[in-house]
Amino acid sequence: MTIDDVMTAAPVIPVLVLDGSVDPAVLAETLVGAGLPALEVTLRTPQALDAIRAMAKVPGAIVGAGTVLNAIDMDKAIDAGAQFLVSPGLTQALARRAIERRVAYLPGVATASDIMRGLALGFDRFKFFPAETAGGVAALAALSLPFASVRFCPTGGITPQSAAAWLAQPSVLCVGGSWLAPPGEADLAAIGARARAAAAIAH
Repeated sequence: MTIDDVMTAAPVIPVLVLDGSVDPAVLAETLVGAGLPALEVTLRTPQALDAIRAMAKVPGAIVGAGTVLNAIDMDKAIDAGAQFLVSPGLTQALARRAIERRVAYLPGVATASDIMRGLALGFDRFKFFPAETAGGVAALAALSLPFASVRFCPTGGITPQSAAAWLAQPSVLCVGGSWLAPPGEADLAAIGARARAAAAIAH
């Protein structure tokens, strides 16, 4: 599994903060069935690692861990079954650990310096975060000019209404969406409807 496999699986990667409101395996089945196979489970709740374990067993699901802040988090997520890892920022320690573990890794960047540091470490696929407050589509379009080979997954503040504008950028392979299954949401029919709409966004 490469990071490109993850980023090109669907136009939107659901960013999930799971608090026990919904069965994680059933949620994964709902999202995969709606056309969104890549799922980012953020390590922000005590239930996250168990959710990754459960969701990793769902056929067709590409389950990853988000909010990976250190090597310990990274190892725990991989051992739980995460196939890709996402961080809000970029550190040498995390980058080196990802290389050692041979796992698909998407570090976060917000500036040209961040991107250059990532390139120096051997990465050219990044999470642009926080997408809206870091300058929005215009900022990413400007950053993309000097980094023609770099591709991004903007995340942070993106909505169903703004996703298409982000996906229209040549440097954007996918976007991260927290609107698909907000914390506390237990209505699987509503989640499925949002997921189907997200999967159909033109790219």
